[in-house]
Amino acid sequence: MFSRDRWQEIFQAISKNKLRTSLSGFTVALGIFIFVILFGFGNGLKNTFQEFFMDDATNTIFIYPNRTTMPYKGYKSNRQIEFDNEDLEVILEEFAPFIQYITPRIYRNFEFKYEGESNTYPVRAVAPPHQFLEKTIMMKGRYINEKDILKKEKYIVIGRLIEQDLFDGQDALGKFIDMRNSNYKIIGVFQDDGGDREERTAYMPYTTLQLNEMNNDKINQIVIGFKPEIGYMGAMGFYYKLQEFMKERHFVNPEDQAGIYFRNVAENFQQNQQLATVLQIIVSLVGLGTLIAGVIGISNIMVFTVKERTKELGIRKALGATPATVTGMILQESIFITIIAGYLGLFAGVMVLQSVGDKLKDYFITNPYLDMNTGIAATLALVLFGAIAGYIPARRAARIKPIVALRDE
Repeated sequence: MFSRDRWQEIFQAISKNKLRTSLSGFTVALGIFIFVILFGFGNGLKNTFQEFFMDDATNTIFIYPNRTTMPYKGYKSNRQIEFDNEDLEVILEEFAPFIQYITPRIYRNFEFKYEGESNTYPVRAVAPPHQFLEKTIMMKGRYINEKDILKKEKYIVIGRLIEQDLFDGQDALGKFIDMRNSNYKIIGVFQDDGGDREERTAYMPYTTLQLNEMNNDKINQIVIGFKPEIGYMGAMGFYYKLQEFMKERHFVNPEDQAGIYFRNVAENFQQNQQLATVLQIIVSLVGLGTLIAGVIGISNIMVFTVKERTKELGIRKALGATPATVTGMILQESIFITIIAGYLGLFAGVMVLQSVGDKLKDYFITNPYLDMNTGIAATLALVLFGAIAGYIPARRAARIKPIVALRDE
């Protein structure tokens, strides 16, 4: 392995076949380059899916009332299902061991006015746990708390862009905005990774909005955060039991998919991650195929090398070289060429991935990368492929008989 003479022989053999060695090395480099690029893009696709779900916690289940499409227990189809505060209470009572957070949502659009400035913004009337489910980041002040819910306070928490729109660079905290001819105190300003639309949204206590709307108890949506410690399978079990419970409570046919709509973020996240993994495997196999083509090229070169050096190898064996020595020399040359070419392709691929960053975000590829474990695996694969490429010609070289080799023309 560390024999100076052997390395000199390897470099002499390579220098005699520069073009062939370069072309085969290029094929190996291209193969590993394509593998790295495609594998990195697969990771970029996963990043995009993760980023898509970052706006909400991934342990979240959304429940929406809708119109039924099937009759059930004397109720006709096309019946509008409605949720109210009691739904929150019974869900929490029935499934307390599974639930980390639960909050209602009521959607409205209201005009906000402040000192001559006005605009219409979406308002979500919610409970305090909504902050954790939506991953709302407070910049100033505070979020809605339980005391606000109980006292039905006329407080509001606004997005960063609402402050920018209406307050012209001033601090909005503590000021009052006119909404539906009533003044609401701004108790907090937030930012959100969900984009401009999320940051042009405001939050208020759901009880305050219900009080202002004839003191009703109606809600538009229920959002539940299940406990992460129950795991994916536990979450799916809870999800199916919850579906069954809510449909039975509102007399919706169990087969009716439209009466109450459920969206399980954990399930969607898992499915998208699985899809990204499958795509990554497919594109990696394409790159692997190209790499194998390069390895076959290296193997062909070594076959020619052995043939050209038949007489030399015969003399070596006549002078006492063992089959193991001859095999080791051929394998070492093959592995050397494969590793050098492979690392050039690996290095070029990593450089390209680093330069891409989020430039392909519009094509669902975000910050593609090659992780260290895959890099180590690629290194080991290169050694293995180099050994495979050299095995057949090495075995042939080891079997050369000195008397036959000396007669070779």
